[in-house]
Amino acid sequence: MHETAYEITTLTPHQPTTNPGLLPTEIPPGVQMVTLPGGIRTLAYTPAQAPAAPPVPVAQPVPTWAKTTALLTPTIGGGIAAAGIGLSYAAPGLIAMTDALWAAVALIVAAAIGVPMLLRIGRSAAGGGRGSTHITQNITATGMFGKANGTINYH
Repeated sequence: MHETAYEITTLTPHQPTTNPGLLPTEIPPGVQMVTLPGGIRTLAYTPAQAPAAPPVPVAQPVPTWAKTTALLTPTIGGGIAAAGIGLSYAAPGLIAMTDALWAAVALIVAAAIGVPMLLRIGRSAAGGGRGSTHITQNITATGMFGKANGTINYH
């Protein structure tokens, strides 16, 4: 760092002054009243104080949760790896099972559609030429808890 030397000049008591002096509140920051080696007091810029050294950090113990996590990490990773290996060995069987499940779904859908159609075809063939039967049912009851009577008529 290059420092420029400045000459400090002061007024002697017998020299006239245009400024009678500064009040302590008017002194700018970084300026202080100093006493020179000759005993004369004057205002001067003073070097800034070096900041205090930061405190040395004290070693803290490792928290329990961090120790637990560090111990569990390999276990969890090993479990995931084992699961991946198991799935790779089981993949052909899983593919076969999904094919079987799709075949079962297709069978259920075919049965849900085909059985009613077969029943309709069987009824129409067994009925021959006669028309359909109409059933009429009449039920009567007296009161809320009365006995119900009914008739069924075939037409």
